[in-house]
Amino acid sequence: MSDVTTTPAVLILLGPPGSGKGTQARLLEEAFGLVQLSTGDLLRAAVAAGSDAGRAAKSVMEAGGLVSDEIVLGILADRMNDADTKRGVILDGFPRTAAQAAALDGVLARSEQRVTQVLSLDVADGPMIARVSGRYTCAACGEGYHDQFKHPATAGVCDKCGSTEFKRRADDTAETAGARLAAYHAQTAPLIAYYKGRGVLEQIDAMADIATVSRSMQVCVKQVIS
Repeated sequence: MSDVTTTPAVLILLGPPGSGKGTQARLLEEAFGLVQLSTGDLLRAAVAAGSDAGRAAKSVMEAGGLVSDEIVLGILADRMNDADTKRGVILDGFPRTAAQAAALDGVLARSEQRVTQVLSLDVADGPMIARVSGRYTCAACGEGYHDQFKHPATAGVCDKCGSTEFKRRADDTAETAGARLAAYHAQTAPLIAYYKGRGVLEQIDAMADIATVSRSMQVCVKQVIS
């Protein structure tokens, strides 16, 4: 078990598409004063801001290429130096591979930091496909909902912003969900062993309802954040 941290915490959420990483990250933000960092959001912000890394990412993206791990890590490191991250950050969507995890360790070591805790949201493939194919979001603010698990308090009205416009991702189908799960198992699941070997992994049963999963995660995080 990790010691309670006195430096900014670095939490990582692992889990396949539809496991609830985004929802749970927001709940941890609220409970512990952390900042959720999504690599996709960071890239878009860096491009919009016109930073050195943002310009490098933009040129790659405009050419139809994949942004390198080096560029992503540079943008991430810059963001983690901002004042609002003094309590710590939650990484959602990075690292995805063992190579990225090792590179992240190197970046953190240069600022005398380390990965504080990794929370792996464990799910079963069959029910997960049903979860993914039933989800939708508010078109205005992005709040997530689900046909079965999470309805707006007032039908057709977003709880968060009051919008009545909702949307579904075109790739949230059973077939696409199955392919994404296969990719997760092949590329990202090995990180479970990587972080278990470093003594920072906590595995969470993510098949329960949102509130139950959140309570389990908060118990774990309290062990490492004072």
